[in-house]
Amino acid sequence: MDINEVTDNFALLDDWDDRYRYVIELGRALAPLPESERNDVNKVQGCASQVWLSTITQRNGAAGPVLSFVGDSDAHIVRGLIAILFALYSGKPAREILSTDAIAVFDSLGLREHLTPQRSNGLRSMVERIRTDARTALAA
Repeated sequence: MDINEVTDNFALLDDWDDRYRYVIELGRALAPLPESERNDVNKVQGCASQVWLSTITQRNGAAGPVLSFVGDSDAHIVRGLIAILFALYSGKPAREILSTDAIAVFDSLGLREHLTPQRSNGLRSMVERIRTDARTALAA
């Protein structure tokens, strides 16, 4: 699934309850995170719920590294937010990740204004973690 599909589906849903259900469904569709990846290295700090993000970096010659992600959370809505972030970032070159403003995408969906301040901070923490991994991959 890519971010355009998420955006299109969001546009079809008028009711925020339906949109929340859709976000939760996206989270349910995430690939399971192996137990070995649920560790302190992958734990995202700054999230109210438990969140793990694992980054897989593939070298791609002159185009630079491409990053893919797996992740999970103990909160259904947060799993959905992770799924949207993956639709936006996973399988993309590090440079593209760094030039894509996830917060602006969440704002355009109207999603961020419907998140609690804690969830919004957690979202920022997840985005910053992905961006840090992209910067690290470029520097390697």
